[in-house]
Amino acid sequence: MFTGISGRIHKDRQRAGGLGSVQQAVKYLNQDFQALKEECLQNGSMFQDPMFPAEPASLGFKELGPFTDKTQGVEWKRPTELTNDPQFIVGGATRTDICQGALGDCWLLAAIGSLTLNERLLHRVVPHGQSFAHQYAGIFHFQFWQFGEWVDVVIDDQLPVKNGELMFVHSAEGSEFWSALLEKAYAKLNGSYEALSGGSTTEGFEDFTGGVAEMYELKKAPRDLYRIISKALERGSLLGCSIDITSAFDMEAVTFKKLVKGHAYSVTGLREVDYRGRQERLIRIRNPWGQVEWTGAWSDNSSEWTGIDSAEKDEMLCKMEDGEFWMSFQEFLRQFSRLEICNLTPDALSQDSTSFWTTVTFDGTWRRGSTAGGCRNHPNTFWINPQYKISLLEEDDDPEDDEVACSFLVALMQKDRRRYRRQGQDMHTIGFAIYEVRGQSVHMKKDFFLRHSSCARSETFINLREVSARLRLPPGNYLIVPSTFEPSKEADFVLRVFSLILVEDPSPPVFVHGDSADTSVSSFVVVSDRDLQTDGFSMESCRAMVSLMDKDGSARLGLVEFQILWNKIRKWLGIFREFDLDKSGCMNSYEMRLALENGGFKLNNKLYQMLVARYADNEVIDFDNFTCCLVKLEAMFKVFQELDRDGTGAVEMNIIEVPISPDPDVSVLLIQLQMLLLSTSLDQ
Repeated sequence: MFTGISGRIHKDRQRAGGLGSVQQAVKYLNQDFQALKEECLQNGSMFQDPMFPAEPASLGFKELGPFTDKTQGVEWKRPTELTNDPQFIVGGATRTDICQGALGDCWLLAAIGSLTLNERLLHRVVPHGQSFAHQYAGIFHFQFWQFGEWVDVVIDDQLPVKNGELMFVHSAEGSEFWSALLEKAYAKLNGSYEALSGGSTTEGFEDFTGGVAEMYELKKAPRDLYRIISKALERGSLLGCSIDITSAFDMEAVTFKKLVKGHAYSVTGLREVDYRGRQERLIRIRNPWGQVEWTGAWSDNSSEWTGIDSAEKDEMLCKMEDGEFWMSFQEFLRQFSRLEICNLTPDALSQDSTSFWTTVTFDGTWRRGSTAGGCRNHPNTFWINPQYKISLLEEDDDPEDDEVACSFLVALMQKDRRRYRRQGQDMHTIGFAIYEVRGQSVHMKKDFFLRHSSCARSETFINLREVSARLRLPPGNYLIVPSTFEPSKEADFVLRVFSLILVEDPSPPVFVHGDSADTSVSSFVVVSDRDLQTDGFSMESCRAMVSLMDKDGSARLGLVEFQILWNKIRKWLGIFREFDLDKSGCMNSYEMRLALENGGFKLNNKLYQMLVARYADNEVIDFDNFTCCLVKLEAMFKVFQELDRDGTGAVEMNIIEVPISPDPDVSVLLIQLQMLLLSTSLDQ
């Protein structure tokens, strides 16, 4: 069992090895789907999930709490008890498989409905090979993105039933159960079914894709919104829309033409048709209720359909799903209030196919009395909020734009707030501000924020899980300050910063980032250059660098530590270039020896031979291996000097006294050092 600092180091190393990626999802609550399924098959038993049991507490805590009217008479039944021939998915997952039940999670169902439009994304969330026939053991699993990592959630297939019908999500046919089981897995992830009541479609979008969401107020829609939606649909982005409510009485109120206020819809298609001699833009929308459709122009039985080609009309209407309808794009802008788009990558709306985005993720906390300072309205405490410094170096490559600026996107997400609903808590009101800084490398104090105005910020502070903004600022150094609106509000959060890199230039912009108060630099962008035969630093090198500079064992670097390390890397790069005598972009073993001596490391032949064997590939050393070697040598020499308290250049110790370094390679070198009775000096 790992705890404290050692636990964080262990987790960081696991992440560095790929844990939490799509290919290697974290086992939620340490439940291993394959092992549990195999155990059930061997025992001939049906899986019963002890972590999310078929009990009243899993339903909810208030309206769906134990002994309430809504939960009276609820039974938990497996699909095999509800129908003679249950199916997981029939003919592929479609939008008709998602009909809302007695739970206000239309936002989630709208997201699931959009997910069915992209089979690749769907099967990332709903893994292949699950059924009620082959090796059925009453156990299923689903995968979700959660705050920077993918998690695999295991459930049993006992579903809440009342009066013989599924209480919550169900398919229109009644025999297909993937959507009901997906909803149960998501409920488990959030603590209960009731925790899913009410929300923003973007939550589901992001948890199904790991993408980043953007929101458009349709009353202020950009003129090219139709093109934006078209591009988003082409690239598999997920889209949702809704109509604002003005009071609680408006919630799910049905308008004269059968649109539902405060309700989440999916956007599922666009079409431009020739209507009576002119081009008419149409948009296709779906109500996750599976019913209650728009009755205005271009609705299923409206007269407008007689004005277009009959074959086109038949094609468009035959592809309609229950609860789905067309309306004119202009009517859409008038009737709906908000459009949400989840980009699978932040540049999904960009026309520049030669660009991609690099992502930096920070895990942070707001804690009362130390890091929960509230927004700028509270100048006495605002400065204690976590602060993250970034450097924007890569200018946008837009020939039509004369302004020199860097595009980037900031997304601030509060963690696990739905789980706290059981304790009467909910989403905090959050936002962020960005300040230009000139060379300062410490945590900015109160006076700085009193004298400087923000140069960018989130459009508003709002009680959503995530607040995001796409921004453009001149190249330079900036400070991002995420905060709650009021001081002393406690929460964990994830701050993601996406910055543009152009493929034509293999050197990425350097992100110098961290929080000098929280010591939260835990990763950094690698170096690559045209005259070096390298793809950048390996994960091993990065871990070695963090170990070298990490003073407190946190596996993270403060900003000052990072700047010291960066200066070392620049120095080593100069040495590498100087002793790459044939300018080949790498060194041979002879050149490496000269370079190491120039770097201040005087080694005997035995140790030098070991280093060449360890870091050379066919006696060729690239910059990554050269740097990794220097980092580990410096760590070894540092420990040796601590043992050589008298400065004699020699130490005596037995094997028990050899200090153990966080870096296993350094520990091995130290043991070899002791065994070789090595005397060294360090001239730096």
